[in-house]
Amino acid sequence: MLSCDSEAFGSLLSLEVSLPKSSQRNHSDLTMGDFSGIVAVARANSKDAALEFTPYGRLPETSGGLTPFRLSIIVPSYNEDSTILRVVDDLLSQDIPGKELEIIVVNDGSTDGTRSLLDSFDDTRLVCIHHTTNLGKGAAVRTGIAAAKGSHVLIFDADHEYDVEDIPRLVTPILSGRAEVVYGNRMSGFGTVHPSLWHAIGNKSMTLLANVLFGSAISDLHTCLKLLPVPLLNSFDLDEGGFGLDTEISAEVLRAGFRPFQVPISYVGRSKEEGKKIRLSDALRCVYVLVKVRLRPVTPYGKRDRSLTPRVQTSSS
Repeated sequence: MLSCDSEAFGSLLSLEVSLPKSSQRNHSDLTMGDFSGIVAVARANSKDAALEFTPYGRLPETSGGLTPFRLSIIVPSYNEDSTILRVVDDLLSQDIPGKELEIIVVNDGSTDGTRSLLDSFDDTRLVCIHHTTNLGKGAAVRTGIAAAKGSHVLIFDADHEYDVEDIPRLVTPILSGRAEVVYGNRMSGFGTVHPSLWHAIGNKSMTLLANVLFGSAISDLHTCLKLLPVPLLNSFDLDEGGFGLDTEISAEVLRAGFRPFQVPISYVGRSKEEGKKIRLSDALRCVYVLVKVRLRPVTPYGKRDRSLTPRVQTSSS
């Protein structure tokens, strides 16, 4: 099951959740009580109260054996006041296949104007969660996963390196039943700019290592755009708090026997001067995470647990 280490769990007990004016409530209850109460408040902004989770993270099925499709987009953000407004605006204006959508922005202790910009939105599809201190991108994503109410989760960066116009093409293979997990692939994408040769070599090297360790054939290990079913995510024992979570999710997907359906996407990488935060130490951590996960039992592709990737129906099905 999805887990939180003691430091991250303690921080979750001091989260602040920003709700639209129509749903405002006293936030004092978020500084005490158990984690489930915090998640309940984070979910209170959802439009669809009918879609709930069973105790084991499974999703309810309709009489036809289909799960209602609902997309939860998680946007971790730390000091992104120059881009967060445009990213959230673009996400809210996007025509997502299946129509049902929630956007969970996790402000990871930003010290710039990110919070005030997020507070300016008044949209029932938007849930804003604020970490009181900076815990790392991985911790922010895990907070978003815990609060997600959808059938599927998509992680989307707040730095505007990715294009929201690619999201419908990621969702389509899920809705058509051709894919269980979908990755946006920058390596064979279109309109792609890598900030340096070393970034490209580093990603290809890490991807090759993952493929050797897990017997897979993916092309972009560290793409941000990962579309995964919530039950599958909840089956992973995730504990990385920094950039290593990106590697950990992919490693767990491969270890569980799933192989991502890869869709070419656009990508314009930032330089260090423009705010790129990943460093060499993060790459070394990624190697450690890959080896750590590989030491656990591996499930062959043909024996993967398909009940963790439910068939879906849209609101118009």
